[in-house]
Amino acid sequence: MDAAMADVVRGSRAFGGLLYVLPPDGNALWLVLVTGVPHEITALWRRVALTDPVPVADAVRERRPVWISGQEEMARRYPRPALALPYDFALAAAPVTSGATVRGGLVLLWPGTHPPQLSPEEHAVVEAGCRRLGRLLQQAADRGDPLLPAGRPRTLPPPAGRTPSPAEATAIAAFLDRLPEGSCGLDLHGRITFITPSAAELVGADQAGLLGALPWEALPWMDVPHVEDRYRAALVSRRPQSFTVLRPPDTWLSFDLYPDSSGISVRITPSTPSEGAHVPKPVTAAGPGRATVLYHLMHLASTLTEAVGVKDVVEQTADQLLPALGAKAMALMAAEDGRLKILGHRGYSAALMRRFDAVPLNSDTPGARVLSTGDPSFFATFADFQDTYPAAVRQDQMAAWAFLPLIASGRPIGCLVLAYDRPHVFPPSERAVLTSLAGLVGQALDRARLYDTKQHFAHRLQASLLPHSLPDLPSLKVAARYLPAARGLGVGGDFYDLIRLDEQTAAATIGDVQGHNVDAAALMGQVRTAVHAHATGGASPDHVLAATNRLLTDLDPGLFTSCLYAHLDLAQHRARLATAGHPPPLLRHTDGHTELLHVPPGLLLGIDPDADYPTLDFPLPPGCVLALYTDGLIEAPGVDLDDATAALAGLLEHADPDDLDAMADTLIRHAPTPADDIALLLISPQPAPSSPARPTGT
Repeated sequence: MDAAMADVVRGSRAFGGLLYVLPPDGNALWLVLVTGVPHEITALWRRVALTDPVPVADAVRERRPVWISGQEEMARRYPRPALALPYDFALAAAPVTSGATVRGGLVLLWPGTHPPQLSPEEHAVVEAGCRRLGRLLQQAADRGDPLLPAGRPRTLPPPAGRTPSPAEATAIAAFLDRLPEGSCGLDLHGRITFITPSAAELVGADQAGLLGALPWEALPWMDVPHVEDRYRAALVSRRPQSFTVLRPPDTWLSFDLYPDSSGISVRITPSTPSEGAHVPKPVTAAGPGRATVLYHLMHLASTLTEAVGVKDVVEQTADQLLPALGAKAMALMAAEDGRLKILGHRGYSAALMRRFDAVPLNSDTPGARVLSTGDPSFFATFADFQDTYPAAVRQDQMAAWAFLPLIASGRPIGCLVLAYDRPHVFPPSERAVLTSLAGLVGQALDRARLYDTKQHFAHRLQASLLPHSLPDLPSLKVAARYLPAARGLGVGGDFYDLIRLDEQTAAATIGDVQGHNVDAAALMGQVRTAVHAHATGGASPDHVLAATNRLLTDLDPGLFTSCLYAHLDLAQHRARLATAGHPPPLLRHTDGHTELLHVPPGLLLGIDPDADYPTLDFPLPPGCVLALYTDGLIEAPGVDLDDATAALAGLLEHADPDDLDAMADTLIRHAPTPADDIALLLISPQPAPSSPARPTGT
């Protein structure tokens, strides 16, 4: 696997690559192999859901390559990763397959100087590399090898450079020592691998003490966002970068960074302050680099803006925080009915979480105390925990904990617990970071709980307005589906109904009130009730629509309604239709071919109180399927309605008429992502049940 990855990166002339694995029946990609970039930069994308708005998810989900030519295109098409990595680089993502099975995804990175398109040779290398990696993943699965990493993804070492002879090494060292300016080298993780005496003198530190250290950790005055930011920019864009920074009290230094596949060469020279140069405040505590903190904050913030429910908030928080912060487990809790309710968790067992679920808010526990005070609690060891809670018993096999308040509208609404499997010191800078991150989670959680409440209300309202069940007629098979719009409250004005008139007759109706909100739903309930009342009174289709139309014009709701009404004569195997501006139904004949029924048009309900609604009579033999639907099933931006209706007819034609539920699922599954509600009603007359034979005498 390592050799195949190295070959595709080298052959495509990329500087880095990431290999993701898609577990069987999985809904997320897991990063297993990295080359050319440090694992710290990839931490935010170690787990990528197939629905995430990132290139590799699109490539795998849609089974097509994705090409991003540079920073501007990334910002336009994928704002979330562009916000976290605002640098100029090119990217290709492609599905890794074996046969017809998608095994994972491959991401390759090029400098921002790459031409706007991949060359044919690069295309060929990427395609061949994906096939080779797919075969290797298939073989690993067949052998039963674990496909997912136990810890962080494996990182391939950079390609070995030229090794100088002893004489060359001596000459190089002497050359660098003679230069009046300073020089140092960084590896791909930002650590100092080499520094000249003059460079150590310029930065005011011991030469030996700097080796192996991160500059912004070893030199507190370099722990400012733009220092680590320029290092990341050099690493990701593979283009030279520079910055100026103040070494207290009054020495300005200029740093020029020159990256390649093995690391970064740095030139250090005395300078004067540039316009807008940053003058840092004294730093006395260690912790995560401030640039790293900013990336985590930005990425989590952009992610949580897309979370639409509590479950989303839990998943996004766990996906982003655990790998980024090195924590091993997380629990999200909120106050509910005087108790601390666990909303979700990751890394803890369900059995353990049940022990702590619904703890009273007045209990002496860290979560309850954080919720009541709004102050975070940090425990670097279990001994620290017992100092505060002497009766505590370790139950989670963890060694350090952070209990963080979730603040929304200035008040604590819950608690975020982060647990570490080793003792973990929380310096002041890290405590501030964790508290800020929890604040983002708290705001998102508050929005998500409101959203879930609205959705619950919407679902209950919609369920109360639509039929709880359809009547059972021995000579009729039916299937119905309702799908709310992808936006809004999840409640709308689409409706359907099947009305039993007597043993041999029934009525079917479907309609669409303008809009998908509470007003539309309320009017839908009135329309459905009116249609039902007139139908059971024995009115014909034209009279049912005319009477309902007069009611709506009297109510003057300010909303228009389309409606289609069908009278079904199951004894004579015939039907009569009338429509009020509704999409025409489809009829699948017993021989399989499907016909669009051209019902004489009538005005939408609620416009003209004197409107007429002509009818269409047609045969309805046993075995045929009549499909009534609302326009959400066929409408999509840029798609011609006639073409969409023809495509729907094709699906109906090739579906199994003996399984209406499967047929309905097929039609819904191939519908566009609904910007409008969808209602669907399938009706199939059946042969009359034969009477049992009477015994004959002898």
